[in-house]
Amino acid sequence: MESYILLDYSTLRVVWWALLGFLLVGFAVMDGFDLGIASALHLVARTDAERRVVINVMAPVWEGNQVWLITGGGAIFAAWPLLYAMAFSGFYLAMMLLLVALILRPVGFKYRSKIEDPGWRASWDAVLAGSGIVAALVFGVAVGNVIQGVPFRFDADTLRPVYEGGFFGLFTPFPLLCGVLSVILLVMHGCVFLRMKTEGAVSARAKSLAQLCAIAVILLFAAAGVWVFHGLDGYAIVGEAARSAASNPLGKEVAVEAGAWAWNFNQWPAMWLAPALGLGGALLVLALGFGPWMRLAFLASVCSVAGVVLTFGFALFPFLLPSSLMPGASLTIWDASASHMSLWVMLIAVLIFMPVVMMYTAWVYRVMSGRVTERSVRETPNAY
Repeated sequence: MESYILLDYSTLRVVWWALLGFLLVGFAVMDGFDLGIASALHLVARTDAERRVVINVMAPVWEGNQVWLITGGGAIFAAWPLLYAMAFSGFYLAMMLLLVALILRPVGFKYRSKIEDPGWRASWDAVLAGSGIVAALVFGVAVGNVIQGVPFRFDADTLRPVYEGGFFGLFTPFPLLCGVLSVILLVMHGCVFLRMKTEGAVSARAKSLAQLCAIAVILLFAAAGVWVFHGLDGYAIVGEAARSAASNPLGKEVAVEAGAWAWNFNQWPAMWLAPALGLGGALLVLALGFGPWMRLAFLASVCSVAGVVLTFGFALFPFLLPSSLMPGASLTIWDASASHMSLWVMLIAVLIFMPVVMMYTAWVYRVMSGRVTERSVRETPNAY
């Protein structure tokens, strides 16, 4: 049967690593701006009418944006089952916290407008803002923990994964730095989008907050880069990886060395474009000053978000989940994937359905284009 598969096993593994990166970038860019808008709700909107405007900027698209997260989780489950098992069991409490935050978002959207009471609406506004902050923080903290290594191991006889960390152990200084960077990056991204979609006081406040966040993104991303490349131990496979063998995370030797996360950038200098995008995009958001350049500022924000995510992926390659307890058991793209046939069948499905999803998404944004104003909210019966 495998004679009909046009791509060899090692190539398919790289293709699926690239697809996973594409989905993570898509989620960070698409769902990132509405998480950022929710997080900044109380900073950009001070009256009930202004908050309704901000909420109705997110309302038509947030559900579609969240599909990127669901698709990414499904891709991990199908293409990298060992990664799914280890990450979702080891980070169980953090995942539950994230799940609660994501569940409260739609509840906040739906319930806020049910009662015209200031206290009721203020409570749900706080829920929306809190859920956005918590979700963005947890995503960043998770990335920080992956970079510094996760305390797990595999039982040598049964390959049963064992996680030996605790919930509060996830919130050490470096992961917290990544969490704060994540929140501020998404607030910047959301405020740039909000600037395009609103007018008046809300738009002006969004512009000011986006530029403040751009400065913070530049400083925090640079600080995180220095910390990773010069202050944290990285992981590297010793010898030649078994790229086409059946998945077995215990079949390799891994060295832990200072500065190892910079090796890929030194070996493939083109990868430096990712951190350059992360810093350069934020710098453009700061420098453009919006005005007639709002669309260009949003494109710069998209580049900044994508650059930060790609920097993380390029630094780790080929690792998916390094182990701080048992480095040789670290999960890589070569030893944590599904079978050759499974990857091939799923790739065909992706090539068929992903363009459909992207075209539908583009159509939705075209239909929903235009500014949201207090007047449009008042005159739309089904507005939140």
